[in-house]
Amino acid sequence: MWQIIGIIGVFAAIGTGYTISGGKFAVILHAAAPELLTILGSGSMTVVIGNDLSTLKKLLGGFKKIFAGSRWKKGDYVDALCLVFLLTRVARQEGNMALEKHIENTDSSAIFQRYTRLTADRSLVAFIADVFRSITMNFTDPHKVGEMMETELEKRQHEELRAPKALTTMADSLPALGIVAAVLGVVKAMGAISEPPAVLGEMIGSALVGTLMGVFLAYGIVGPLAVRLKGVLEEEAMLLGMVRHVIVAYLEGLAPQLAVEVGRKSVPSHFQPSFEELDQVVTEAAKSIRTKSD
Repeated sequence: MWQIIGIIGVFAAIGTGYTISGGKFAVILHAAAPELLTILGSGSMTVVIGNDLSTLKKLLGGFKKIFAGSRWKKGDYVDALCLVFLLTRVARQEGNMALEKHIENTDSSAIFQRYTRLTADRSLVAFIADVFRSITMNFTDPHKVGEMMETELEKRQHEELRAPKALTTMADSLPALGIVAAVLGVVKAMGAISEPPAVLGEMIGSALVGTLMGVFLAYGIVGPLAVRLKGVLEEEAMLLGMVRHVIVAYLEGLAPQLAVEVGRKSVPSHFQPSFEELDQVVTEAAKSIRTKSD
């Protein structure tokens, strides 16, 4: 919502300033369509040239994230804390054999299936299950497990951030492509040098619209969108980072309920539950799972 307001505001501020100074939109509107085709068309192709198909797919999907924001909300962070709490609780109280029943078949696990929004993300489920699978094989050194998870998170983040980097590359190319469009317009004007000054003036003015469009799109639209997408992806990655903190804290010897408190501290501030709120939810989750087991 705020992104749409911001884009409208950029157009409004520049358009109002241009109008107040006595500018006329007729020349700009007349030249806008061909200039936009030249600049945005070639700019889009630079993205295709510099990236593979998977990055292009992530970029297309990323436009929804730009306006919708992170897919993880406060309830998802709380659910993820509860999920890891219940798994660590099973590991501590019932042992690795009981834990294996949940991580080897997450689709039938009462713990995993309690949180359907989380389990809809197969990569998240795989990340959590793989770590606990390692723990069942007595890979319990907190530093080694922490490094293993950190390596996985860095790899995922590197792959996810290719999309905003591609958009940033496009933004960087747009001013130069605007100059290309302007030069083409000047070449066209020079080919009509015998025309009256009024005609030549309009053609040169149209050519300069290319430079205007290139700079405007780069710094007013595409560049900010790339920054927004990067921020959303970095925020989404914080959920897995939170999971990492909980598991490492548990392996360092903290009780499951204290380990999730460590994870709570890494939740983004605007989503962070209070200590009392999380304690209540975790306690209720433990009672619910215990009741089902009985």
